[in-house]
Amino acid sequence: MQLNHYLNFQGETEAAFNFYRSVFGGEFSFIKRYSELPDAQISEKEKDYILHVSLPINPFTVLMGSDTTEQFCAPQSAPFSKGTNHYISINLDADEQAEARRLFDALSENGQVEMALENTFWGALYGAFTDQFGIRWMVNCQLETE
Repeated sequence: MQLNHYLNFQGETEAAFNFYRSVFGGEFSFIKRYSELPDAQISEKEKDYILHVSLPINPFTVLMGSDTTEQFCAPQSAPFSKGTNHYISINLDADEQAEARRLFDALSENGQVEMALENTFWGALYGAFTDQFGIRWMVNCQLETE
């Protein structure tokens, strides 16, 4: 299991992550835009926004992020606020699905689920929530590799 920080921005993810890459070095291990979503109805302004980007910092840490939009990633329970726009992301391997479910259920107890833990189009078991203490979490169990 890895625990990583996941940052949200409003249209600044690409600039921010290009900056972080210039500081930490390395290459993006994953980058997708909202325009790549299957059947997405994205505004012209948001089509080039970042859906997800991963920048490995070292063998144990990956900095990840995305842009929030009106349609996606704008939880009513925790609207975007610059400076507090992050999640703790738990990343697990395909053989850890039971652990992903256990962690999701335990950590989200008495909290507010943003997205139920379910299979996604990107080949993962994924869910997001705010825990009872106001901390935002993501659980991502990668089931398929590209």
